[in-house]
Amino acid sequence: MTATQDIVPQTQNQAEDLENLNRVWRHPRGVLGWLSYTTHQAIGMRYIVTAFIMLLAGGIEALLIRTQLAHSNNTFLGPDHYNEIFTTHGTTMMFLFAVPMMEGMAIYLVPLMLGTRNVAFPRLNAFGYWMYLGGVLFLYWGVFTNAAPDMGWFAYTPLSGPQFTPGKRTDIWAQMITFTEVSAMCVAAEIIATVFKMRAPRMSLNRIPLYVWSMLIQSFMVLFAMPAIMIASSFLLSDRTVATHFVNPAEGGDPLLYQHIFWFFGHPEVYIIFIPALGFASAIVSANCRREVVGYTAMVLSQIANGFIAFGLWVHHMFATGLPQIGEAFFTASSMMIAITSGVQIFCWLATMWTGRIRLTTSMHFIYGFIAIFALGGMTGVILASVPLDLQAHDTFFVVGHFHYVLIGGAVFPLFGAFYHWFPKMTGRLMNETAGKLNFWVLFVGFNLTFFPMHILGLKGMTRRIYTYPPEMGWDQLNMLATIGAWIIAIGGLIFLANVFWGRRYGTVAGNNPWDAESLEWAAASPPKNYNFEYLPVVTSRAPLWVPPEDRTFVTGLRNDRREVLVTTLMDAEPHHRYVLPRPSIWPFLTGVAVTIGFIGSVFDAWYITFGSILTGICLIGWFWPSRPVELEP
Repeated sequence: MTATQDIVPQTQNQAEDLENLNRVWRHPRGVLGWLSYTTHQAIGMRYIVTAFIMLLAGGIEALLIRTQLAHSNNTFLGPDHYNEIFTTHGTTMMFLFAVPMMEGMAIYLVPLMLGTRNVAFPRLNAFGYWMYLGGVLFLYWGVFTNAAPDMGWFAYTPLSGPQFTPGKRTDIWAQMITFTEVSAMCVAAEIIATVFKMRAPRMSLNRIPLYVWSMLIQSFMVLFAMPAIMIASSFLLSDRTVATHFVNPAEGGDPLLYQHIFWFFGHPEVYIIFIPALGFASAIVSANCRREVVGYTAMVLSQIANGFIAFGLWVHHMFATGLPQIGEAFFTASSMMIAITSGVQIFCWLATMWTGRIRLTTSMHFIYGFIAIFALGGMTGVILASVPLDLQAHDTFFVVGHFHYVLIGGAVFPLFGAFYHWFPKMTGRLMNETAGKLNFWVLFVGFNLTFFPMHILGLKGMTRRIYTYPPEMGWDQLNMLATIGAWIIAIGGLIFLANVFWGRRYGTVAGNNPWDAESLEWAAASPPKNYNFEYLPVVTSRAPLWVPPEDRTFVTGLRNDRREVLVTTLMDAEPHHRYVLPRPSIWPFLTGVAVTIGFIGSVFDAWYITFGSILTGICLIGWFWPSRPVELEP
């Protein structure tokens, strides 16, 4: 029987098929088994939990920063500790929370939305997580051993070079970057291959959920942006450890080269974080307005345009460096242009809300907050795109306020909406809606109280990265407001945590589809089985769960005695062939350990690169050693 003949309604022998699937897809037992997991739900949840811990760590660091700046001449933190906490906060939020969290959500949700059983390369998926965890542990090992980086989260040269920053603090930061970017590229490869070749039959490209489109675009951006930051951090690290001359001006290097390479990654990074949030918003709006998002084609094309234009904006971070004015003019234009593509999506959501039947769930509250805050952040972004205005506001708290309005308002608010929206799918239970709405309002008020005054402080001349200020500057009242707002945000975080633990234990049993949503993840059990679907669905609509049950069909014929998945064609997702996924394996973990030894050791002695490469080669032999797929006895 060929795969193209397998599209038929569900058949008998369901109990036997279910038993076989449970046996062949079950997780290995014990500690070694736990280290061997390769199912996308387990790996995705590990990303989510680890990234959320990083959010808590970054939030605590932010509270320390705001407490220090609450009033003038404060001695709560000294200048050295302030620089360490400031750098660790920015590094944690940008590299260890935001991107990994979005990737973890994608690893969990995308295979479910596509109607498949796992990601394309499960072992690579597991390896990517271990690399991410290695970066987390390396940075915070430095924090707890008095070796925290202290030169700012983008480590401008020459101040981050060997002449001005001796010791290993900057080296730890630079090598931590490599960990996280290797992890990000592993996930990007997973998402691209899974979306293109493992969609449910007949889920053609014009039927892919908007969230999946957002992650596909983000993954391509990762593949082009992340090598740039790895190059920049490697230039910096090699200048410091083996005396190369890439970006160290004392040896003839070019510090502006570092800035160009860093921001070629740095500005797409904002959209690498933001574009998945657009996908969250589309899924939440569609489910809670009980209709498909208006302007599907416009939404997809505007997200693709966001991805392209994001690579043409990086110089607006460098307007104060004395670049040619004609070049600055082009980057001003592109910086303003991207507001158009983002605005298209906002108007599509508003049209969907206008014509839908809205349910004011907690997740919808977060989407309303996201639209309001991101619109304000976008307007200050247009202001900063103007060279004369940027020169006045550069390196002031105006930029800090804008940056947080865009990233927290534009990414974290949709992310919290996504937590409330998909929590019942991940756990099988609902969080408390009353506590959730209180959570939203506390975060919304705290956020605006924290970051809106920063715009005024910036216009009053308060520069960023100062650890204290004299009382005659007149900044005390606004800084106290911002600090009060930061503590209110912390209260909102505690409400969320309490709601998570309460919902996990006592929440109402959700069922498979509590929101009556339209995409395929809601057809799976809550929480999903390791294999997601007993029978893979066939998709005939952009809203497959809103198709009448009698018109739905499923795939049969896949073997249930091994981890077999269906590979489909690129454009129209017609069944092409079956593929057997590899069994769970300890080798991705061991490979991650070997690479970690090489990366960390090279900070102290370059010979560790050779030693780590040998260990990695041995582990890769074990990883790729031919083995029979797991099969049940006949």
